[in-house]
Amino acid sequence: MAQTILVVDDEIKLRDMLRVYLEQEGYRVVEAGNGREALYVARYEKPDLIILELMMPELGGYDFIRTYRKEADTPVIMLTAKIEESDKVAGLELGADDYITKPFGISEMVARVRAVLRRANKQAAPAEMLRAGNIVLDRSGHIVQVNNQVVDLTPSEFELLATLMTTPGRAFSRLDLLEYTSGDAYEGYERTIDVHIRNLRAKIELDPSNPRYIQTVYGMGYRFAVNPEA
Repeated sequence: MAQTILVVDDEIKLRDMLRVYLEQEGYRVVEAGNGREALYVARYEKPDLIILELMMPELGGYDFIRTYRKEADTPVIMLTAKIEESDKVAGLELGADDYITKPFGISEMVARVRAVLRRANKQAAPAEMLRAGNIVLDRSGHIVQVNNQVVDLTPSEFELLATLMTTPGRAFSRLDLLEYTSGDAYEGYERTIDVHIRNLRAKIELDPSNPRYIQTVYGMGYRFAVNPEA
């Protein structure tokens, strides 16, 4: 069965263009012209991925992400004409998985769609469990527990945590982490990793400002603590 992509934008011509190209790639495409309509369509269609324009009438992209993230962890690619880094970071902090700035090349959009879906659908061997301190990560069930409580992670956050936990003590550069979680460093942006790490720390660390699990390797990137209980 073809994977479903919800395209949300108030520009009909842009939606039509994306629909044509994505359908040529084998995806099923549904559309919405504003945030409120997008909520209705997303709840009914349960898409595998959402391409979301941030600046829309009735319900903007930020508000859509803030609302829908409480209901589902569907991957979201932000689509925006804004170029300020603060705007992109704000969307990532709300739980978006990637962003692309208008105008964009259709080949880049298709590459990012593939990368985000690959990241979201990547599965390891059944019942593969990773444990460290009070964290338990079940790759087959796509579940993370901290202190026996389930923690909601976006697909990108889950893959990032799984990558770090698989090899405790290994220092990963930001480009390394982009390659492991996206499949290609070209398809991401190093700043994205910093935002996802900050979000992860907020969800799994007792004191995010003094992290016990995810350590910063200054001038390089990040690593997972070898003995977080020490």
